[in-house]
Amino acid sequence: MAAVVKDTVNSPLERLNITSKDEGVQPKEPSAEELKSLREKYAQSDQEQVLTFYDELSTPERASLYERLSTIDPDYINQITRKALNPTPTADEEEEVKLEPLPESATASILDSKREDIEAWYSLGLDLVVKGQVAVVLMAGGQGTRLGSSAPKGCFDIQLPSHKSLFQIQAERIWKVQKLAEEKSGKKNIVVPWYVMTSGPTREPTEKFFQEHDFFGLGKDDVLIFEQGILPCVSNEGKILLETKSKVAVAPDGNGGIYQALLTSNVRTDMRKRGIQHIHAYCVDNCLVKVADPVFLGFAASKDVDIATKVVRKRSAKESVGLILLKNGKPDVVEYSEIDSNTAEAKDPRQPDILKFRAANIVNHYYSFRFLETIEEWVHKLPHHVARKKIPHVDIDNGQTIKPEKPNGIKLEQFVFDVFPMVALDKFACMEVKREDEFSPLKNAKGTGEDDQDTSKRDILDQGKRWIQSAGGLVVSEDGPDNAGVEISPLVSYGGEGLAFLKDNTIKAPAVVEKED
Repeated sequence: MAAVVKDTVNSPLERLNITSKDEGVQPKEPSAEELKSLREKYAQSDQEQVLTFYDELSTPERASLYERLSTIDPDYINQITRKALNPTPTADEEEEVKLEPLPESATASILDSKREDIEAWYSLGLDLVVKGQVAVVLMAGGQGTRLGSSAPKGCFDIQLPSHKSLFQIQAERIWKVQKLAEEKSGKKNIVVPWYVMTSGPTREPTEKFFQEHDFFGLGKDDVLIFEQGILPCVSNEGKILLETKSKVAVAPDGNGGIYQALLTSNVRTDMRKRGIQHIHAYCVDNCLVKVADPVFLGFAASKDVDIATKVVRKRSAKESVGLILLKNGKPDVVEYSEIDSNTAEAKDPRQPDILKFRAANIVNHYYSFRFLETIEEWVHKLPHHVARKKIPHVDIDNGQTIKPEKPNGIKLEQFVFDVFPMVALDKFACMEVKREDEFSPLKNAKGTGEDDQDTSKRDILDQGKRWIQSAGGLVVSEDGPDNAGVEISPLVSYGGEGLAFLKDNTIKAPAVVEKED
């Protein structure tokens, strides 16, 4: 990995991001004075129960528990827990909520933009890649638990003909963008660095997976794997829970933890050293994501915004998705459950056949580097949200492990979009893209029929079939609609370009096009 220099992070900020410890370093048992100080700190915060079993632990267990508890500020945990459970309404929230679509000046749509505008954005975006000003941040902290796998979700094989993982598909799209930039400019060795944010459970297997696959053809010094923060799990009464007698129950701090992680991991420092100015950030579970999309980058750069976001058109008024809009005059994401039926069903007065509020959030964002340089000014203002969960824990009274059948505690998390209202409207933009081209999330177990591996596979194969037909080729199949598509490797085409060699060719599906021949 590339060497990096640590950003300076002051104490209040560090409390927001309790990072996992390096397992290669053996912790040391504290001295009597150190232990006394720790006990007093937790007692003053009414969280002394975390040390209930300390005296009966082995020396390594004592050292490990002490090290973890030393990274936690119990007063701060109490503070954010109280705020999350009993949020104080802001001035904006106390007034009647007014929801409006984003103004036309802040939006564009691939569905109806002029071809010359899209081509201009593409050209500008590719120029930014040529200049070495573009980086990609991947949010990949999730495990494939719902998919029947304990591995990082990015390792998952959706059963394409090539059997490529999500990580490989996305890496190859970065590789292709680099090649397209080289072809346009005549330059060699153009790099789009890839910063992969993992969680505690997924970091080591992610690193191993990348190493085993030789970083999928990307330079190993240009793929930086880092870790988001964690926070203690707390009971419904606000008490920090123990997973075992010697281990605090913790959980990742949500995708909103990305901002603090950019600091504590030194990623921002690395970006600065490389001269990065434009960042694309997205979630790993979208198999259709256009990584480092030149059109999106060019669109955002042309408007000189600090944050831009991609959306897809909401399928129906009842689709359970968050919407990007104006809330009391500020850019925001409003969840489906927060919108009444009349608002959800309202039609656009300019286009009566489509919904007024239709910009569905797909967690696909652009950031200017100058905005990320201001993280210290606003990260402490991001709220924590409550996720009520069934959290296995140790009973403090008898030391027995309890596996609850119903939610018994809360995990605190932040959302990546909570920063949106802090951005001036003239520094925020939104691009609507085609769902069938850019959004197919993998969230559910096989056989669910929605957002599962079968729909992900189908959407990639259907896209390949459309590309071949647009290039003048023919796709035939004798195996039914589920196997009627073609996988086109990102190494061959990023977005449907470069397929003239398939003109007048007939391809029998299912198939994979890995190279020009």
